[in-house]
Amino acid sequence: MAFSFCLSHHQLALKINLLTSVAKHPTPAFALKAVNNELYGLGIGYSLRTEWSFAGGSRAIVRPNLGRSDMRQKNLRLRASWLASSQLAGDAFTLGTAAVLPFYTLMVAAPKADLTRKCMRSSIPYVVLGVLYTYLLYLSWTPDTIRLMFSSKYWLPELPGIAKMFSKETTLASAWIHLLAVDLYAARQVYQDGLDNDIETRHSVSLCLLFCPIGILIHAITKALITTSRGSKTEIH
Repeated sequence: MAFSFCLSHHQLALKINLLTSVAKHPTPAFALKAVNNELYGLGIGYSLRTEWSFAGGSRAIVRPNLGRSDMRQKNLRLRASWLASSQLAGDAFTLGTAAVLPFYTLMVAAPKADLTRKCMRSSIPYVVLGVLYTYLLYLSWTPDTIRLMFSSKYWLPELPGIAKMFSKETTLASAWIHLLAVDLYAARQVYQDGLDNDIETRHSVSLCLLFCPIGILIHAITKALITTSRGSKTEIH
């Protein structure tokens, strides 16, 4: 009985000491919360845990949350990569468009000038556009590109697959560079045919810049009309 009384007395004394310790050193809930918020404000994941012992009292242990930190770093890298690709696509779009405009200007403003003839015989613009197109195609290429291009069971292109493929800015920029190169080549053929046959091509060349098939069609109509007119004049004479 005496042992039981002593044990109860000891437990009561221990509880009183614990309450006294808590009263003297209240749990820093707000401080710990502030520290936790401050650490997360730095953009680094940490886990905060409190421990209590008879010898050391209450203490806070801060440990880095490596999983969350790695996830945030991965997201930052993906975002940086996307921004870099988007910026590159925009720069390529602007550069390619600005590169072909001087050649169209020469063919329209001074079609018979020596400078225009010399520039249009050069292959440099097609080489530059070809290199730019190849690089953009490399950046936009994915394992699903072929599947999207030939999505039907007959290995033929389908519009939904092509639309999904061109949803990426780098792919769309590569397609634009592709069109610029082909349109400029077609415009040069129209221009050269006009010089060889003494046919007006400024209107056709201008249409080739934005509506290349229409420009080729208009040139064919113009050439047919002029050839017919010249044949009629020859017969009259």
